[in-house]
Amino acid sequence: MPSMAQNRAILREPMVVAIIIAMFALLALFIIYPIFAVVRLSMSPGGSFSVDVYRELFDRPRYLRAITNSVWLGAVVATIATAIGFLFAFAIYRGGIKGRRFFQAIAILPIISPPFMFALSVILLFGRNGLITARLLGLDTGGIFGLPGLILVQTVNLFPIAYLTLSGILQGIDPDLETGAMNLGASRFTVFRTITLPLSKPGLLASWMVVFVTSMTDFGNPIMIGGSFDVLSVQAYMEFTGMGNLPRGAALAVLLLIPTVLVYFMQKAVLRRGSYATITGKSSRRGRPNTGPAMRAILTSFCVFMTGVVVLFYGTIIVGSFVRLWGVNWSFTLDHFSYSWDVGFVTLYRTVLLALIATPITAIMGTVIAFLMMRKVFPGRNALGILSMLSYAIPGTAIGIGYVLAFNVAPFRWSGTAFILVTSFVFRNVPIAVESGIAALKQISNEIEESSTNLGANSSQTFRQITLPLIKPAFFAGATFAFVRSMTAISAIIFLVSARWNHVTVLILAQTEILRLGAASVLSTVLIIVIMAFIYLIMKATGLKRDQVFSSAQ
Repeated sequence: MPSMAQNRAILREPMVVAIIIAMFALLALFIIYPIFAVVRLSMSPGGSFSVDVYRELFDRPRYLRAITNSVWLGAVVATIATAIGFLFAFAIYRGGIKGRRFFQAIAILPIISPPFMFALSVILLFGRNGLITARLLGLDTGGIFGLPGLILVQTVNLFPIAYLTLSGILQGIDPDLETGAMNLGASRFTVFRTITLPLSKPGLLASWMVVFVTSMTDFGNPIMIGGSFDVLSVQAYMEFTGMGNLPRGAALAVLLLIPTVLVYFMQKAVLRRGSYATITGKSSRRGRPNTGPAMRAILTSFCVFMTGVVVLFYGTIIVGSFVRLWGVNWSFTLDHFSYSWDVGFVTLYRTVLLALIATPITAIMGTVIAFLMMRKVFPGRNALGILSMLSYAIPGTAIGIGYVLAFNVAPFRWSGTAFILVTSFVFRNVPIAVESGIAALKQISNEIEESSTNLGANSSQTFRQITLPLIKPAFFAGATFAFVRSMTAISAIIFLVSARWNHVTVLILAQTEILRLGAASVLSTVLIIVIMAFIYLIMKATGLKRDQVFSSAQ
């Protein structure tokens, strides 16, 4: 609790007080209010309190199956993806393998891709007319649709999340500990089992949780290749838009919301409470690799295999852009580019425009919140932190439904407008900027800003002239990753797009549904090129390194 003196100090800065109030108001309006609208509709479908909708959901096998399927899929994918992410990170930062920079680049590629791009690749490779199943093996099977395809696609798509988290953990372990243990006679496996793995356990658990949540809330992949394997995110979407049963769709969104928010905060608690007593900074020397030649060869082979899978999926999308009719007519064509230009140029232009508008707003808002949390003491500071991070834990499906319910009636009639799309981008991605800003501010001594204040500068001047220049790398890193997330969004904005303001990911999904896979491949390829070009330009303009940009993803 802030002391009376601290409360009086903050009141002497009316500009800061106004900004704090504004941040609370915006977060309440665009995060709390939409979720409240979802919960209210699910519990009062006829205007009065009732749990009949939930009773109906738990009475019907179809919805129970969707719940268990979502949990089962999330658990399986989280386990496999975390294991792959750990092995990948261990190989790069502890295994002593060659080609580290190349493998690091490959590991983050899935992060900058549309969330369902790999699902499209799997259809092209393993569907009924798939290159591997039909062309090479002569099989007529749709077995890739459903659980097997979802596990494959989500694992490849989500293992980078575990990799990014665990790479920071493994880099923080002092290699002198492992070297000292080996000098005392411990085998490499004993060192791994008794030192490296125990110190990595909090990171492993935290990675598992965040991948579990991401898998459960995934919308793009299940709607493309889920088949008869029902999951909560798709069922909520279908009930809300296809069936027109708004209370049931809202109730399914709430059922998806509860476990994801709980697991998210559990993950944060694990990372906070994880003991890293041995991590005291970088070691004075690198230490030798914690692997022998045979294990290095195995780890290298593993990284090469995963690289091959990622490259295969990307290559399939690129090749699919030039094939006339996949699985039937393999002749070369540029017709898909012409068609995609006609149907997609305006949508792509407006998607980039909206993302460019939302990105600086997201970065500035996140940086201001981080500054308030780290440098100011005021009543409700912890609440501001929780509110600012909450949207990262809320499933996109719940956010999208909430925005439709909250902002489609007076006094907020914003549905289908550019404003609501920009707002969705900002408040979905502001936690990225907040986390990035907090991490940077932790590395800057308070004394620098205190000196500015002692010389007569107010908080606004200190922030603009001292703090912001010092955290510029974190500011641009958070902004860059927010742009990537805005360009690849799907689960929330699919509820919010309109004929005038569409989004390129929604267009890709629509092209896939009408079996224009060539056009979907072209649009996916162009989207990836746009994102990579933006990242490259930001890195060149600001001097950011690749690791700095994608540290925001952690």
